[in-house]
Amino acid sequence: MKSRKLGQNLETSAIGLGCMGLSFGLGPATERKEALRVIRTAVDRGVTLFDTAEGYGPFVNEELVGEALQPIRDRVLICTKFGFKIDSNRQLVGLDSQPAHIREVVEGSLKRLRTDHIDLLYQHRVDPVVPMEEVAGAVKDLIAEGKVRHFGLSEASGANIRRAHAVQRVTAIQDHYSLWMREPEMTKFAVCEELGIGLVAWGPLGQGFLTGKITRDMKFDDPNDLRKDFPRFTPEALEANFKVVDFLRAFAASKCATPAQIALAWLLSQKPWIVPIPGATAVAHLDDNLPAAELDLSADDLRQIDAVFAAIEVKGAPLSAGLDAAIDR
Repeated sequence: MKSRKLGQNLETSAIGLGCMGLSFGLGPATERKEALRVIRTAVDRGVTLFDTAEGYGPFVNEELVGEALQPIRDRVLICTKFGFKIDSNRQLVGLDSQPAHIREVVEGSLKRLRTDHIDLLYQHRVDPVVPMEEVAGAVKDLIAEGKVRHFGLSEASGANIRRAHAVQRVTAIQDHYSLWMREPEMTKFAVCEELGIGLVAWGPLGQGFLTGKITRDMKFDDPNDLRKDFPRFTPEALEANFKVVDFLRAFAASKCATPAQIALAWLLSQKPWIVPIPGATAVAHLDDNLPAAELDLSADDLRQIDAVFAAIEVKGAPLSAGLDAAIDR
């Protein structure tokens, strides 16, 4: 697996693993034995960056990641997140980035992850009640204590990235970025270039759509599948958006690749400081995704892809109104 650098000195595999879907958010949880196998197989194939959060479950995804990676902790980087308020029924009930709460979350995450440090700690969503300087200061203290190695922000505005970075260097931001979700190019690339910050792309395969494996008639009615509330995944939108899949299938075939590999290779071609974290709920998904790290797209390839996508009017918002409202713009 090729490597990349996030920020000044966090070296990671070119492709990471987003672990959320193993437990939460994209339908039924993967059976635990298989989930452990997926994570450990990813390590064997050169993946070093593993992304989780206390909010995924809540808690259960961190527990899974901790169990999977404990025997090989020295070979991997574990990324997790704080920022939500979680009630006694394990429900997310708002935001909370008060410094005392950040410390409490980190102590809980360390236990669940079976480790003595978190390699990259993100604020999951910006808390408008807590000044960013206080958030960054709290993480700076945890870094000084050795409990955290690097600081990150997820879906934060350029202004808040700058405010945080002035207190504690931001190593990476995590943003929703893919072939059919291009907003970070306009809102984050300049600040990343200026401040030397990496971008970890979540949803790089369009919640599965860019793999070409979602059918026109697929239903997303499982109560644990967030896509049931995404306008882009309604039956009407799926039908309209199949122009995207049709192109990716044909283009991938011309490169002896798969649609997922083209989508990930395109992301890797955008900037050397971008690391996508596609999910995988089966080893077959790793087989599909990871070869993208070795797939080189030419300048002509990239121009063709961009021209085709510019001509396609993707139907439907990529996220539910509630999830979109939590993004700091």
